[in-house]
Amino acid sequence: MRDARLNTPNLLTLFRIVIIPVVVLLLYVPEGEISFPRSMAAFALFAVATLTDLLDGYLARRYQMVTPLGKLLDPLADKLLVCAALIMLVPPGRVAAWIVVIVVAREIGVTALRGVASTEGVIIAASSLGKAKTLLLNIGVGALILHYPFFGLGAVFGPRFVHWFGICFLAGGIVLTAWSGLDYFFRFLGEVFHRERPG
Repeated sequence: MRDARLNTPNLLTLFRIVIIPVVVLLLYVPEGEISFPRSMAAFALFAVATLTDLLDGYLARRYQMVTPLGKLLDPLADKLLVCAALIMLVPPGRVAAWIVVIVVAREIGVTALRGVASTEGVIIAASSLGKAKTLLLNIGVGALILHYPFFGLGAVFGPRFVHWFGICFLAGGIVLTAWSGLDYFFRFLGEVFHRERPG
């Protein structure tokens, strides 16, 4: 395992974190709808950030560049990116506020449990549910950021299609968000209970 903190995977993660405020600024509108150019630019940056998430994980595992800093920043960057984008999509009416509350509450809860678990010396590996949740949320949020018709396909893939495409994936992501959060909570309780049992 390499000790260098600023290796390639960690630099990609930091790049993803730097992208977040840019996406927020592009999606920020005091009132009214987000313009077509801003939506396209925000979607492009969101897509790039999502791809860097896949790339930095692959590089870290493939070339044994996993570091404590990477373990901390990588999941944090994912959560900040999705939550920030969702929050900014509430004012223009692309996402309902209650959906954002569920996602943000789950991420805060799981992060808090991880903090408690680490103090108890308990390590709970990420589950396939969590990974599937992240995939569905990323696709859903990306489509809702995109919002406008695909180039040259406006008659078929208009705003309504893009919107409902995003909502469908987001709905699946919400189900897995709640499910994976409960799964993590019960696995945490199981690990703690197992450690406290005598013998």
